[in-house]
Amino acid sequence: MTGPDIHRTIDALWRMESAKIIGGLARIVRDVGRAEELAQDALVLALERWPETGIPDNPGAWLMTAAKRRALDHLRRAKMLDRKHAEIARELEALQETAAQDMESAADDHVGDDLLRLIFTSCHPVLLADARVALTLRLLGGLTTDEIARAFLTPESTIAQRIVRAKKTLGEARVPFEVPRGPELAPRLASVLEVIYLIFNEGYSATAGADWMRPALCEEALRLGRILAGLAPGEPEVHGLVALMEIQASRARARTGPSGEPILLLDQNRARWDPLLIHRGLAALDRAEQLGGALGPYALQAAIAACHARAREASDTDWPRIAALYGALSAVAPSPVVELNRAVALGMAEGPAAGLSLVDALVDEPQLRGYHLVPAVRGDLLEKLGRRDEARAEFERAAALTRNTRERGVLLGRARAC
Repeated sequence: MTGPDIHRTIDALWRMESAKIIGGLARIVRDVGRAEELAQDALVLALERWPETGIPDNPGAWLMTAAKRRALDHLRRAKMLDRKHAEIARELEALQETAAQDMESAADDHVGDDLLRLIFTSCHPVLLADARVALTLRLLGGLTTDEIARAFLTPESTIAQRIVRAKKTLGEARVPFEVPRGPELAPRLASVLEVIYLIFNEGYSATAGADWMRPALCEEALRLGRILAGLAPGEPEVHGLVALMEIQASRARARTGPSGEPILLLDQNRARWDPLLIHRGLAALDRAEQLGGALGPYALQAAIAACHARAREASDTDWPRIAALYGALSAVAPSPVVELNRAVALGMAEGPAAGLSLVDALVDEPQLRGYHLVPAVRGDLLEKLGRRDEARAEFERAAALTRNTRERGVLLGRARAC
C-alpha cells in the first residue's frame, strides 16, 4: 500500500473511530477540548508510524491505546490540586492497567457510555445552537473545520471560532461529562435531538447557496440519530426523530430533477422513494408509539411523514389526518411554523379558502417576519382560488426572501405561470 493510500485509509478510520476515542478520553480527562487534542496526537502518531510499519490489524484499538497513553502522560504532568492525591493515584493505576491490556478490549471499553456522554456534552444547552451543531459535527462526525464550513456555506474562520468558544464555554461552565438523570434528562435530550434535526434539515432543504439539498449532512444526522437510538433505546422521542429523518430521507432521489432543480412533494415520482428507508422509518415510529411516545413532537411529525409515505399517489394522501396531526402537534409544541404547515394541510383537506384564512392570521407573527414560506404558501392558496395577480405578487415576494438559489428559481417560475 502506497503512502497516499495509507493516508486515505487513516482518514477513513478516523471518521469511524474518532468519536469513540474522544469519548473515551473525555471520560478520563473530563475535558472534551483536551480529549480532542489528545486524540489528534494519536492521529499524528499514526500518520508518522503507519507508512513505515503498515496498518495494524486493529487500527481503531491502536489509536485508542495510543491516545490513552497520552492521557496518562497528561494526568501525570498536570497538577490536579483540586482533587485528592489518592483519587489521582487510583486513576493513574487504572489507566496503566488499561494501557497494558489487550488492544481489542481497550477499544471496546465503555464505548457506548462514552459516546452517549459525548453526545450530551456536545449538545449542552449552555452552548448556542450554531455552536452545538459545529461541535457535534466536529467531535462526533469527525468532520474537519473546512468540511463543516463548506456544508453550511460559512467562512472557515467562523466555524473554527465557534468550536474554540464552545470548548472554552464547556470548560468554564464545568459541564460534567455525564449522561443527565432525573428531571434534567428531558430538556437535555431535547437539546440533543434539536441539534441532530438542525443538521438534517440543513441537508434536506439548504437555507442558502446553489444546492437544493446537501445529502452528506442528512446522512450524518441519520448516523447520529441511529447511534443515539442504539444508546438510548427506551427514549420514545429518539425513535420518533429517527423515524422522521428516515422517512424524509427516503424521498431524496425524487426531490431533484436532472439538473438539480427542486421537485415539490406532490409532483414527485413516488416510485423513486426508497422503500428500505420508509420501512425503517415506519418501524422506528412503531417503536416510539409502543414506548408511549405517540404524542411526542418528533413522533407526531413522523406520523405526518408516514401519511405521505403510505400514499401510493399524491391524490391518495390522507389530508384530514395530516391536518389533525398538525393540530395535535400545535397543542404539544405550539409554533407559528407548525400553524403554517397546518394551514397547508387544511387547504388540501377543506379547500384553499380554509387554509388561506389561517395563513392570513399568521402574517403579522413576529417569528415569521421575513420567512419566505409564508408568502410562498399564501401564493399557492391564492393561485388555487383563481386570484392569480395576488398569487404572483406573493411568489415574487417569497423569491426575494429566500437565500437558496434553486428555491428562488422555483418561486419565480410559479410567479411567471400566474
